Amino acid sequence: MTPGAVFVFLLRRLAIAVPLLVLVITVNFTLVHLAPGDPVSYLVGDPNLLSAEQLQGIRQTLGLDRPLPMQYVVYLRSLLGGDFGRSVVNQRPVLEIILERIPATLLLMGVSLLVALVLGLTLGFAAAVKAGTPTDHLLGALSLTTYSMPPFWLALVLILVFSLWLGWFPTMGMRTLGEESEGWGRIVDTIYHLALPVFGLGTSYAAVYAKVFRASLLNVFGQPFLVTAKAKGLGWPGVYLKHAAKNAALPVITFLALQAGMLFTGAVVTEIVFAWPGVGMLTMNAILQRDYPLILGVFVVTSICVLAANAMADVLYSVVDPRIALE
Repeated sequence: MTPGAVFVFLLRRLAIAVPLLVLVITVNFTLVHLAPGDPVSYLVGDPNLLSAEQLQGIRQTLGLDRPLPMQYVVYLRSLLGGDFGRSVVNQRPVLEIILERIPATLLLMGVSLLVALVLGLTLGFAAAVKAGTPTDHLLGALSLTTYSMPPFWLALVLILVFSLWLGWFPTMGMRTLGEESEGWGRIVDTIYHLALPVFGLGTSYAAVYAKVFRASLLNVFGQPFLVTAKAKGLGWPGVYLKHAAKNAALPVITFLALQAGMLFTGAVVTEIVFAWPGVGMLTMNAILQRDYPLILGVFVVTSICVLAANAMADVLYSVVDPRIALE
């Protein structure tokens, strides 16, 4: 796989992603504007306090007095120019607000994904090696149990047990209030607040990777190339880790790409429960405030990230298995 081939593949993906992104923007724009309420109702509070002329003036200032198709054309033209609009409530550029919150969400999602992969692949590997034994049945029951737990419910249980009953971890936030430490002190404090959200989000997805990796490994164990590797006298690490695990990784990569959007959804719920200052909390507040530009801006950024994750997954296919060509 050459850099040129990757570049051509990404260009082809971009040609497909652009109309798909326009379709997503169109659907989101329509649904958001057709939902009950608007930014004016949030800003004013009680519409009876203002006259009809004053309310119409506010809508005209926000551009909400125009027909919906015209509002859509104006918004799409702004997006093509790189302008995501201004937040109605915060009166700041939408992209600026989102970029401030993305690092916290990426930290939560990244660490949770790492925990899910390490835990899921380890459990899946152990279950496959011990297939049909009590260990396999126990790990299968554990995976099914964790998968059946909704992330928000698990998050509430973790807060109840480890924060309220035991007092080991904080209940909310990213940093301790009033804590002005820098360097390692700040890192340790962030990890301390990150522990429960990551455990709640990571374990929910670890079960999926465990089941997928186990099934893929069992399929690989019966392949002729693995029998040949054993016949050559390769040791346990060479047979299972170098040959079996590498060839069984493709389905895991597929699920990893497909779950990019689901992981963001789980992160949104987790952020709300733990008051984590990321894009999830931002989205929730924007919806409650009927902040149209901010809601749409989050949806656009999220859609771009999901499309990029799927493109990266296809590139990883060729890295893991050179026999797969980028098309």
